[in-house]
Amino acid sequence: MARKIRRGRGEFMGMDVLILNTVGRRSGQSRETPVAWFADGDDTRLIVASGGGSRHPDWHANLMAHPGRASIELPGGDAVQVAPHVLDGADREEAWQRIAAAQPRLAKYQSKSERKYPVIRLTPR
Repeated sequence: MARKIRRGRGEFMGMDVLILNTVGRRSGQSRETPVAWFADGDDTRLIVASGGGSRHPDWHANLMAHPGRASIELPGGDAVQVAPHVLDGADREEAWQRIAAAQPRLAKYQSKSERKYPVIRLTPR
């Protein structure tokens, strides 16, 4: 999927997708993960750590362990260094409402999970 995104095909199941580049929290190796994203201003994006509902995905743990080494790639673009920020409180709720409106499927998954999906803002550095 990463190759398709790099070639300019950045959509999956009706969602815009980017490549999230992280560093493994234990291995220290580079990792790349296709992740759905949602606009949050001009250059800022939101991603959701849904992980199938039961637990945070591995990319979330890697991102939180090494936030200073994160970058994203958009379809047909170069890698951009980003600063991740986990949203909470009113910021998270406002962002979540926009995400749920744009992609009701995520809201449905969230309603079936006992954990609150982390919403992460990615801001270019």
